[in-house]
Amino acid sequence: MNLPQKFEDKMKELLKEEYPSYQKSFEEERLYGLRVNTKRISVEEFLKICPFSLEPIPWIENGFYYDGKKEFPAKHPFYHCGLYYLQEPSAMTPANRLPIDEGDCVLDLCAAPGGKATELGAKLNGSGILVTNDISNSRAKGLLKNIEIFGIENVLVLNEEPGRLVEKFPGYFDKILVDAPCSGEGMFRKDSKMVKAWEEHGPEYFSEIQKVIMRDAYEMLKPGGMILYSTCTFDLSENEEIISGLLEEYGDLELESISPGYEGFESGLDKEGKTIRIFPHKMKGEGHFLALLHKKGLKTEMNNRQKEKGIKFADEFLEFIQMLNISLPLEQIVNRKDKLYLLPAEIPDLKGLRFLRSGLFLGECKKKRFEPSQAFAMTLKEEDFKNTLNLSVSDERVMRYLRGETIEVKEKRKKGYCLILVEGFPLGWGKYSDHKIKNKYLPGWRATYA
Repeated sequence: MNLPQKFEDKMKELLKEEYPSYQKSFEEERLYGLRVNTKRISVEEFLKICPFSLEPIPWIENGFYYDGKKEFPAKHPFYHCGLYYLQEPSAMTPANRLPIDEGDCVLDLCAAPGGKATELGAKLNGSGILVTNDISNSRAKGLLKNIEIFGIENVLVLNEEPGRLVEKFPGYFDKILVDAPCSGEGMFRKDSKMVKAWEEHGPEYFSEIQKVIMRDAYEMLKPGGMILYSTCTFDLSENEEIISGLLEEYGDLELESISPGYEGFESGLDKEGKTIRIFPHKMKGEGHFLALLHKKGLKTEMNNRQKEKGIKFADEFLEFIQMLNISLPLEQIVNRKDKLYLLPAEIPDLKGLRFLRSGLFLGECKKKRFEPSQAFAMTLKEEDFKNTLNLSVSDERVMRYLRGETIEVKEKRKKGYCLILVEGFPLGWGKYSDHKIKNKYLPGWRATYA
């Protein structure tokens, strides 16, 4: 790979005698990673049913390497069940190292395509609230799909400038992840197109954006809260200098050590040596930078809860939920143009914000019937619904279902909606009648390769 001379000179200065080893790393194959969705299945149980040859990622307890030339996890039914996310190994680190407690209010400020947001949501395990945001509408749509596949229900998916969020979320979040837009130097080996992008918009361009984003993040962080800042670049102006600038500007911010550590992590160039650098010649992963910041002070309670008015539910919806073996908190359900959403327990007023999703989309009431959503199906377990079809992963009907085809069943079932599962994990809805199940799998998710 032909690297820009300006970049090479900078890296020689940064790495000194290690530069030849870094240069040699470009001869190595790119790495592929798979991260288990621990909200849906434990690592131990996943390994019992996993059809792939995996090697553990030493610093990610639910992360594994796989051979991307021989194996294709994105084409397996377990991918459509949301049992795992495919992610570059180093990119798993930021969400892994941000300490999340159940019940936290968490923000992923630059969230698309969702690799980090899905891990944050899995850590919350249905509690608290996960607010995800991306400035790009098209990327935010991909983010929403990944969150729904993972079965994360307590979520807001926003499409806003970070500064617009400060008005609605001042001092709101316990934890914030800022995986900042950057010059991408750490990804040159993985994607050579990043070199051309770097020549068009280098570190100077991105460092100004990063400063603004981090100021916004600070305003939205509670006292006692934490921000994890990360990039996939090496430049000091996008990394340590961003952190040192924040520490100088805000006297109540302090750097925290990132733990548990890993022997391959390199200490950053900050005064305290608490930031982390990941280099591809020292670890089996691409280049990354991480810093964990703590906002001093006592943790405060939220005071900007939105009060929703109670609504009258259509008979069709009430009839449908009789098929559930779980209770829905009806007081948290809102009706927006005949679409029903289950909101997180505590949510601010979102009026004026662009959002793709507020809470869990349950389904739509239309023409005197209720149609449950794909997102709702993905949050359920086999025991949560009275009418189910659980298929073996080797059953040819699984791929037929993922293609959107009608499938046949021998055993008689209750007429109406049926939850389709594979090995006990949800895929989506079908509608049973006369030994046939009409396919209700979301058209936009259908597997064209199957």
